[in-house]
Order: sequence, then C-alpha cells, then structure tokens
Amino acid sequence: MKIKAKHILLLGLILVSMSVHASEDKIRNADQAAGKWLALIDGLQYQDSWDQAASLFKQQVSTDNWRQSISAARQPLGAMISRKLVSATYATSLPGAPDGEYVVLQYQTRFKFKKSAVETVTPMLDNKQWRVSGYYVR
Repeated sequence: MKIKAKHILLLGLILVSMSVHASEDKIRNADQAAGKWLALIDGLQYQDSWDQAASLFKQQVSTDNWRQSISAARQPLGAMISRKLVSATYATSLPGAPDGEYVVLQYQTRFKFKKSAVETVTPMLDNKQWRVSGYYVR
C-alpha cells in the first residue's frame, strides 16, 4: 500500500512539473511574439501590426480603426524608451473571448512623455502561432 502511494505521489509531481514547463514554454513563445509585434507599434508600423495580429483581433477592429486608435493612444506618449515584462499569465479562458490559449503579458514601459505606463498585451495561439489578440496601454 505504501509503495502505491509513493508512486502516485511521484507521478503527480512529474505531471505537475511537465505542466509547469509547458506553460513556461508557451509564455516564452507568446512573449517573443508580443515583442516582435510591439516593435512594429514602436516603429509606427501600424498597418503591419494589424496584418500580423490574431484573426480574432482583425474580426473585432478594422485596419482603419486600428490605425486611428493606436495612433491616438501612442502618439501623445512619444517614443518608447524602455520596456520590462512584469507579469505573464497563461489562460485558456478570458472574459469576452472564446476559449483558447492565451497569455496575458504586462510590461512596465517608459515613454518619452510618460515615465511610467503599463502595457497589457494578450497573444493567443492562432493557427498554431502566437499572435496578438489584444493591446492596452495605461
């Protein structure tokens, strides 16, 4: 009896470890995708950022509305000076979004005209690639 309990505990620990590593890989891949996408925003390549966004993003906002809203949100902040990832959360369900695989990333960002801002970027697994499905800066 004690041997079975030890084996079950060991199996449980292995499964938890595998799950943690899988989530870490997903977070790392989502962060890399977000970084490339944010570089487009930082470079004022708004059309390219829309083109490379998740299909869900494109369904919710037209390219013209995206260019207008991102320009209005980012232009007053000035150029990006620094950006540091401060939190990352893997999720399979988010409010107002279909079930799927998401990573909610928050960056502490410094802009030329705003010393401290928080950017929230939400990549999702879209056709086997991490693509940004949401962006918010405050």
